[in-house]
Amino acid sequence: MFNLKWRNLGLMFVLVPTLAVAACGNEEEGTAEGSGSEDVNYGEELGYKITGIEAGAGVVAASEAATEEYESLEGWEVVTSSSGAMATALGEAIDNEEPIIVTGWSPHWKFQKYDLKYLEDPKGLFGDAETIKTMVREGLEEENPEAYTILDQFQWESADIESIMLEISDGADVEEVTTAWVEENSEKVAEWTAGTEAVDGTEIELAYVEWDTEVVSTNIVGKVLEDQGFDVTLTPLDNAVMWQAVSEGQADGMVAAWLPGTHATQLETYGDSVVDLGVNLEGAKIGFVVPAYMDIDSIEDLTPAE
Repeated sequence: MFNLKWRNLGLMFVLVPTLAVAACGNEEEGTAEGSGSEDVNYGEELGYKITGIEAGAGVVAASEAATEEYESLEGWEVVTSSSGAMATALGEAIDNEEPIIVTGWSPHWKFQKYDLKYLEDPKGLFGDAETIKTMVREGLEEENPEAYTILDQFQWESADIESIMLEISDGADVEEVTTAWVEENSEKVAEWTAGTEAVDGTEIELAYVEWDTEVVSTNIVGKVLEDQGFDVTLTPLDNAVMWQAVSEGQADGMVAAWLPGTHATQLETYGDSVVDLGVNLEGAKIGFVVPAYMDIDSIEDLTPAE
């Protein structure tokens, strides 16, 4: 379908696969009257450990800050692993109806598959709802106006992306799911391509990070561009390298900028040399996520390590 490649930019970067994102799917308020600290000592059951994703991720940094700011999390540890390992641990805990706290974000397929909720964050350490934005290189509008227009008009909702993510997480082929979604949502796609004409093999390259959300969104946009006659290359890169590639014109654009919090550092570094095309998805969120069956509603309901 697309030409996917890794680009070695010859740079040393600390991995910052930050994610983020607003509550969606099955996010619900807890219904139990008692708190976890009164009825069940979840800290003791969990060994005072929170299941995290990659070290350096924005949600991990916020989680580590929470363990320092909340008295209820004194002595707790955020155990870093990977996004996939976190999802596996969450699924196994739910299968066994066991407690678990993960560093979560939405949109994500887990909210479609499981009954989950965010723990309330009274101190606001995880920030307000975020948006995912589209960024392109300088000069794209003049040099490739058809692609620029499509990227500028690309916008969808959490329910759209989560349904695709769930299919892929259940083993469906990315290309097949992407193609089917584009065919089944022709009216929405027509809004993205409005005012453009088909091209004949014009090259376009999109960079992305290999988070579930960005794999889906970039493949969807790539498919739409391909159907318009573009020769599309999708290039997975580390987080900071993705931003630099667009800022230096080594990639044409990305639909993966999480702001204002998750990619704040990258925006500060590269923001003056990329073109902001605005929001492509509202309502991204990060925070502590637990199964809905856990009798706890807030971070402050937890208990410190003894």
